[in-house]
This record gives sequence, structure tokens and C-alpha cells, in this order.
Amino acid sequence: MSAAAFDRRIYTLPMVRKAVWDIFGHMDELRQAARGGRVSKAFAEKIMLAISQVNGCRYCLYGHSRTALAAGVSPDEVRQLLAGALGSFPEQEAVALAFAQHYAECQCRPDPKTVQRLEAFYGPEKAGDIQAYLRMITFGNLYGNTFDALLSRLRGRPAPGSSLGNELGVLFGVFVFVPLAMLRRRPAGRTRARPQSLSGE
Repeated sequence: MSAAAFDRRIYTLPMVRKAVWDIFGHMDELRQAARGGRVSKAFAEKIMLAISQVNGCRYCLYGHSRTALAAGVSPDEVRQLLAGALGSFPEQEAVALAFAQHYAECQCRPDPKTVQRLEAFYGPEKAGDIQAYLRMITFGNLYGNTFDALLSRLRGRPAPGSSLGNELGVLFGVFVFVPLAMLRRRPAGRTRARPQSLSGE
């Protein structure tokens, strides 16, 4: 029986460039999310585990499982998040966790109604913080998956629709895109903008 084909979502070169541009264009929002205290460390880790489970990045799942436990998330909650099960979480968390799953499933193009529900439930500032975390962890998920796609290719199981040039371009292109994004970063103090898609499609 042949090994299963690589089936996780990965970056293309245009996608990763757009993602880096988007992250640095919204860096102030991420800083506000980290410093504002509206989303606790434990809650942020749960959100990042919820989206990483859908995207399937083994590096993010491992790293954020450890960080979640250190932040006070119970082992049982971590196990549930790794299984994609949200039924036992309180509504105050479940709304964001379900949105995180939706965000990954729709490839960073959430239904406007789900965004409205998120903002109505948490308020626009906290909802913006949640989306800032989702934007950042999505980058880590897809970058990690692209590295795994390269490893899978070397084992004879290439990712459909990808190529060696694409995978190497993504993995090394970040080291070009990040400095360029820092140079073109928008001035500090601009108002929060609605998050843009990371899909690049």
C-alpha cells in the first residue's frame, strides 16, 4: 500500500510574499493584542492550537501545546484542541475557537457574518486581537507545512501542485521578503484595518 499523499495547505511564493507584507502592515495590531491584555496568554494559546489543528502544522501544534500547558491550559483542554473538539469549552472561548477553525477551513477568507458575530460577541477591539493572532499563527502554520512538503518530496511524496523550486523559494524567500517588508512598513499610529486574506489567491 502506497503512502498517503501530502495533503496540507502550503505557501506558494506569491502567497508568502503577500503574507509577509500583510503581517508587517498590521504589526501594530499584533503588538496591541500582545500588550492589551484583552486576550489572556492561555486563551491566545487555545486559539492558536485550534487553527493549527485544522492547518495541520506539526511544529506549531507541538510548540503551542507546550506553551499552552505552561500558560495554565489543562492537559485535557490541550487534548481536546488537538482533536478539534470544542464541545466542552465555555461559550466565552468557544466562539473564538470555532472562528479560528473556520478561518483555517476557508483559507483566511472568513464569512463576513462570522466576523460580525465575533465582533458582536467580543467587541471590535478584542475581536481584532483574536484576528491578529490568527494572522500570525497562519503564517507559522503554512511556512511549517511548506518545509514538510519539501521533506515529503525528498521521500518521494511531493505535494500536489507544488514544485521543488516553489518550496525552496518560499523557505528562503522569507529572508528577502522580511527585510523588504520592514523597509516599506506603514508608519506607526494608523488606525486598525480589517485583516486581509493571507491566501494570496
